[in-house]
Amino acid sequence: MSSDASSESATSAARFSSEIYSLRLARAAEYAAEAGIAALLITPGSDLQYLLGSRASSFERLICLVIPSDGAEPFIVVPRLELAALKASAVAELALRVLDWVDGVSPYSLVAGALEHGATTAVDDAMPALHFVPIADAVGSTPILATAVLRRLRMQKDDAEIDALRRAGAAIDRVHARMGDFLVVGRTEADVASDIATAILEEGHTEAAFIIVGSGPHGADPHHEVSDRVIESGDVVVIDIGGPVAPGYNSDSTRTYVMGEPAPDTAAQYAILERAQQAAVDAVRPGATAEAIDAAAREILVAEGLGEVFLHRTGHGIGLSVHEEPYIVAGNDIVLEAGMAFSIEPGIYFRGQWGARIEDIVIVTAEGCEPVNLRPHGLAVLPDAGAAVRSAVQ
Repeated sequence: MSSDASSESATSAARFSSEIYSLRLARAAEYAAEAGIAALLITPGSDLQYLLGSRASSFERLICLVIPSDGAEPFIVVPRLELAALKASAVAELALRVLDWVDGVSPYSLVAGALEHGATTAVDDAMPALHFVPIADAVGSTPILATAVLRRLRMQKDDAEIDALRRAGAAIDRVHARMGDFLVVGRTEADVASDIATAILEEGHTEAAFIIVGSGPHGADPHHEVSDRVIESGDVVVIDIGGPVAPGYNSDSTRTYVMGEPAPDTAAQYAILERAQQAAVDAVRPGATAEAIDAAAREILVAEGLGEVFLHRTGHGIGLSVHEEPYIVAGNDIVLEAGMAFSIEPGIYFRGQWGARIEDIVIVTAEGCEPVNLRPHGLAVLPDAGAAVRSAVQ
């Protein structure tokens, strides 16, 4: 592990302060009240992690944070055998009331007991149907999705979250800086991905959440992962990688490489993509809409005849989830505010031939935006070590 990664890992190992979680719970209750919701019901997932710092997981046994909107104290329902899972959360520091239960007791009655029968409740969008249906029966009404309330909470990052995203961006930049050691003609995509996975951990991540090594024609598939294809001379290779850095905020960065000097038309088309990506970054500012950022990149590609090979939205929000609000896509008229964080990642994909993508995470500031990925954006030329030998043989 590099010294930078080691020091960052040490400084970021602790959870956020209990004051941060207390503020989040209070805001959740406030926003729920404004939406006419009596209580939020939150099960394990990124929303529970956001609100309590808890990474507890359970399936058939209900764990549920209940946040009433009327000023009553929130509480958490948890199976007794899972109590230990809460030790790594803010539950103890917040003195949050814990209602534990054992097999044979209905946890749904514990949830409903604190609510008026028939009250309007809202659930996180990851709640399993296994719990949703009996909760609806117990509270006497069908819950609605809490997506709007939780999106409002999580889209605008606080200072601690922004610092975590900066650390994550720097960590994945260090991995891209090592790509010349991994990406070599004659190796398979899987070989390269294995080295990248190790480097992601070495540079301060807690895990490698995803690795895309799209070489040659595989680069034309935006969601290709890895294969046993051998990387060849002249290949354009898309490397899209990321993962969480403690306390759980994600990196996500794509750079495109070429094995040896690129063909002139490839270089020219990539230069257009680079210009489109920069135009989108330059368009980010408070007051702009999400769809305007998408348009800034798309209009350049369309004007240059590449609109049909740009197959996806320009970006997605990021935080505790790799993909979250706001989505940078046509039709999304949400107005950007300082503290929002998302990717800018236009791509071009020529089916059966090659593809390219450039991706940075940016944070909206009062004046514009701050990219957290600082690696060069150009088509990175890596040496084809066998080219001279092949030329001599010929």
